[in-house]
Amino acid sequence: MREDPMALQQQATAAVPEVSRVLELLEIAWERGRDALSTAPVSTAQIRVMYIIEREPGINLSALRRHLAVAAPTATRLCDRLQAAGFLRRTPRPGDRREMQLTLTDAGTAHLREIRRRREQALRQAMNRMTPVTRDALATGLAALCEAVAEPLPYAREQLVEESG
Repeated sequence: MREDPMALQQQATAAVPEVSRVLELLEIAWERGRDALSTAPVSTAQIRVMYIIEREPGINLSALRRHLAVAAPTATRLCDRLQAAGFLRRTPRPGDRREMQLTLTDAGTAHLREIRRRREQALRQAMNRMTPVTRDALATGLAALCEAVAEPLPYAREQLVEESG
């Protein structure tokens, strides 16, 4: 038996304020722990670039731009700043020396590891105050939310098609 699509949409819509509240609380938590949870010396946008490059070592600038849904100059500036900070390496791709591949330096990898360690410590402290059942429910729900968020938003897909067409 299939569920009514309208009922599923209404259930999802009903959950949006609660998820929004959680995101607001996370922003407050990050703000409170600004020193402990800071991404300095790089911005959150640059950290996002680092996460992408970590997942896809050797990615080129065009593919990175598509992941970020930004214009080429924006992606280039982000990479320039990461390279200047010593967190990013650009090397010519073997076989096509005109194309540059992007990889994290050891310092970049270490910086991401440290950011994750601090964030996990803060989250662990909060989650230790939850019951095992609510922790499991949270983990399940967040995994599903991450999967849904990983898909590009419809307007971003349309924008990329327009830019490439």
